[in-house]
Amino acid sequence: MTDRPADRPVTDRSEPNRVLIFDTTLRDGEQSPGATMSHAEKLEIAQMLDEMGVDIIEAGFPIASEGDFAAVSEIARQAKNAVICGLARAQFPDIDRCWEAVRHARQPRIHTFIGTSPLHRAIPNLDMDQMADRIHQTVSHARNLCDNVQWSPMDATRTERDYLCRVVEIAIKAGATTINIPDTVGYTAPRESAELIRMLLERVPGADDIIFATHCHNDLGMATANSLAAVEAGARQIECTINGLGERAGNTALEEVVMALKVRHDIMPFTTGVDSRKIMGISRRVAQVSGFPVQFNKAIVGKNAFAHESGIHQDGMLKNAETFEIMRPADVGLSDTSLVMGKHSGRAALRAKLSDLGYELGDNQLKDVFVRFKELADRKKEVYDDDLVALMQDSAANTGSDFLQVKKLRVVCGGGEPAMATLTMVVGDAERTETRQGDGPVDAAFNAVDAMFDHEGVLQLYQVHAVTEGTDAQATVSVRMEEAGRIATGQSADTDTILASVKAYVGALNRLKVRREKTAPDSDTKSVSMYSH
Repeated sequence: MTDRPADRPVTDRSEPNRVLIFDTTLRDGEQSPGATMSHAEKLEIAQMLDEMGVDIIEAGFPIASEGDFAAVSEIARQAKNAVICGLARAQFPDIDRCWEAVRHARQPRIHTFIGTSPLHRAIPNLDMDQMADRIHQTVSHARNLCDNVQWSPMDATRTERDYLCRVVEIAIKAGATTINIPDTVGYTAPRESAELIRMLLERVPGADDIIFATHCHNDLGMATANSLAAVEAGARQIECTINGLGERAGNTALEEVVMALKVRHDIMPFTTGVDSRKIMGISRRVAQVSGFPVQFNKAIVGKNAFAHESGIHQDGMLKNAETFEIMRPADVGLSDTSLVMGKHSGRAALRAKLSDLGYELGDNQLKDVFVRFKELADRKKEVYDDDLVALMQDSAANTGSDFLQVKKLRVVCGGGEPAMATLTMVVGDAERTETRQGDGPVDAAFNAVDAMFDHEGVLQLYQVHAVTEGTDAQATVSVRMEEAGRIATGQSADTDTILASVKAYVGALNRLKVRREKTAPDSDTKSVSMYSH
């Protein structure tokens, strides 16, 4: 048993309307193909989650790789408020490794799981009794190490109800303090989600003494609705991710459940400790480091979430904002107005504006960003909030430490002749220049990159959108590439669309190179986590 003090009880049922927020962006979210984060990025996101009041942070899957173990260990040491959790399969080595990673947290948690549906029981070839024995042994082992143990029956929503009740009871008797009910494949509907929680509370001995959690995937677009239905039925922990990031179609989105609880307190009288004013800042940062841009019409955090174009809507907004807005922009950390910055703006104004947008910069970071801001301001008449967000994303995606660095690009196209691109890049320690033709300027520029860096990556996605309006608007380009089963994304913004395209392409190649070198066959995170819920 751990003898570490806790600021609050592991399972506090004295506040029956309190909903715990369990964020798994750094574990389940990072399993999105191409969304792998660096060590420093994981620590930064964990700190932001801790500061915004998330109750539990699932920091990773410690046995998956040395990198995951190191990140979970460091997050455990640094966290000031949140419970720090690691994931482990129902195997003693997994659980031991998980405990080694989280044991230094002020409030550690071990989260162990096994697939209980008929489909998942067939994977380890265990019958019902054999699986029940393994659940008892592994949960008991975890509880002997840590007094805060969470257990999940993976694919719970497709598990036979009688068997689900049986194994949940076994896990509770073995010492689990939280029972999580995952809808692993996003199969259930809100009514079923609620009925499942009610059934477990009614039928399982000891259910009143522990916390029930819900973990919903979004394959049918109902993850948030399913999670809230489970809460109304008695669950008191919601597992979610920033921007709904996660396997396949993603997970319940943290921003959606937090704001739903806030806005509809009339029919869902539940409380949460998350500071909603920090939502927009962390949403943008996660989009930045994961390479997964937020869709414009995404609830709460999308670019259009507070935008109004039709005359009727605009007229109503001018008379009373509540006519067409059920929450204020300030509730999620947005300024009520989009302050325009320009070439005469100073460092103090830029720091203040970036802070409003959720970016806290050190002096050296501010110095570098300020130079890029001035360059942008010289090219654009007005620099809006969205321009600054794109600037920050581009600064993070393209660093001076990358193996490939774009230095200069010249493109000639039009007039019936093949497009031609002359590109200068730093490749490792050497500067090289290549000229190539292509079917258009982007194709020519990409061909020049390929001439300097040999790879087997296949371009899966190339997407361009304007950040703001006008012919001088920045273009944000997103690129997704696949190489030998590895997926990587790149993103860049510039008033020069072709240059932004090359930077995004090169960014994806840099990520592929890192994964190619660091991913060993016997410690592949994706292969280990294929059994996670």
